[in-house]
Amino acid sequence: MALITSSGFAHVRLTVTDIARSKAFYDKLFGWPIVIDSSESVDENGVRESPDKFYGGTIYATPQGTLFGLRPVGSETFDSTTTGLDHVSFAVESRDELEAAAKALGEAGITHGEITDLGGAGFIMSFQDPDDINIELTAPPAE
Repeated sequence: MALITSSGFAHVRLTVTDIARSKAFYDKLFGWPIVIDSSESVDENGVRESPDKFYGGTIYATPQGTLFGLRPVGSETFDSTTTGLDHVSFAVESRDELEAAAKALGEAGITHGEITDLGGAGFIMSFQDPDDINIELTAPPAE
């Protein structure tokens, strides 16, 4: 038996090396409303080191009611191969929407992979954010 019953993720946060660059990327990519933005305070005394501070980050509200956050690295020792998420995935409603996303990414100059058919599991396409975190867009199987 599970210790906790959960209905899904409420908040995902990525650790990034350059908050301004990553914020511009995700603003352009999704355009979600920002609910907290303390990215201007990233260099204030103690912000990066103190776990009770917000780390000079940004939190977005997604249409699904979950939160997506960006937080700058807490030190100069950030290593993208060992720190932070290795990928994050977002769902779209259909293969047509996935194809439209691929076209929009291409037009915006964002390199992306091919749309892959996962059989009965749907479709997937990948691309990288500025910190080389793999972003996957998924769509359900065609009906």
